[in-house]
Amino acid sequence: MSLRKKLQGTGVAIVTPFKANEDIDFTALGKLIDFNITNGVEYIVSLGTTGETPTLSKEEKLDIINFTFEKVNSRVPVVVGVGGNNTKEVIKDLETYPLDKAVAVLSASPYYNKPSQEGIFQHYKALATASPKPIILYNVPGRTGRNMEAATTIRLANEVANIGGIKEASNSIPQCMQILRDRPNDFLVVSGDDDLVMPELACGIDGVISVAANCFPKEFGDMVRLGLKQDFVAAKKINDTLVEVYNLLFTENNPAGVKAFLHELGLIENVLRLPMVPLSNGVHQQIQNYLSNR
Repeated sequence: MSLRKKLQGTGVAIVTPFKANEDIDFTALGKLIDFNITNGVEYIVSLGTTGETPTLSKEEKLDIINFTFEKVNSRVPVVVGVGGNNTKEVIKDLETYPLDKAVAVLSASPYYNKPSQEGIFQHYKALATASPKPIILYNVPGRTGRNMEAATTIRLANEVANIGGIKEASNSIPQCMQILRDRPNDFLVVSGDDDLVMPELACGIDGVISVAANCFPKEFGDMVRLGLKQDFVAAKKINDTLVEVYNLLFTENNPAGVKAFLHELGLIENVLRLPMVPLSNGVHQQIQNYLSNR
């Protein structure tokens, strides 16, 4: 079965909860996984950027992967983030991480190096050759410093067998439309921009890997499911209630916004690892006001 059939709908890019001493709070992570699955998300994405992976050690990442598989217990699919800007090191991770229970690997385009389009292509080709699971490309130029152009995505989709889809977070609907127009039929395309999911659903995306779903899994998931059914009148009614959420989530940084929401919902402590810091008091107050008025 193709990833396009396995991963329709909403995947949640799960945060990594920390205790006050900045140790991983596995109890809170378990509660958050249950909260999302109970409220209908279609799959869990572990170790995405929202999980603060740049500040996690390799040992911590392995612990999170194993814990997540155990907690999910096959209730929904799990996608694991494995990426970086050193191709050889990412290949080592793909060969040694416990990925047997994952349906796919999400791998962000190399950051900081700013490779050419050919360099991006060769990087992903090397990963796909080594990976025991299908690769989902992740184009997020706002973080990596280099856009993976639609032509490169389509070339990878057509020429590299173990490339199964893309999380497209270029913040460009025209680029998303080009990928959707030219993709192979079984190639998964999901959004990585929560605020653009509504219009991108109208363009034909298969779903989203979402930050907002951490804290609003039912509402956000219902909106996506309605959009996949082409019921945009009903989907818009839900999306309209979430527009302010999208702004608050990303106004300062991610995952500070989503962690503030989750803290106010009583699910996690509001703790991040440097260089990330919690939201400013003013924005946090806006989150409290939003939740009190729902």
